[in-house]
Amino acid sequence: MTFETSRKQVERKPGKLSRFNKFCSPKKRKFGKTTHICRRCGKTSGVIVKYGLLYCRQCFRDEAYKIGFRKFS
Repeated sequence: MTFETSRKQVERKPGKLSRFNKFCSPKKRKFGKTTHICRRCGKTSGVIVKYGLLYCRQCFRDEAYKIGFRKFS
């Protein structure tokens, strides 16, 4: 069970929710695979971080022309 699905179960119980947020919140990462996620689909693999894009490879191919990238070859 992920953090989000577990949190939905205790949202209406304020006492349990405060304890849950204190002890079960995910750790903030400073480096590694999960520090950067795709801003479009949420994937963590193949994310392009250069120039602050934060798109995965697949989403970058879809959005590249709209962003201003052109293909010259």
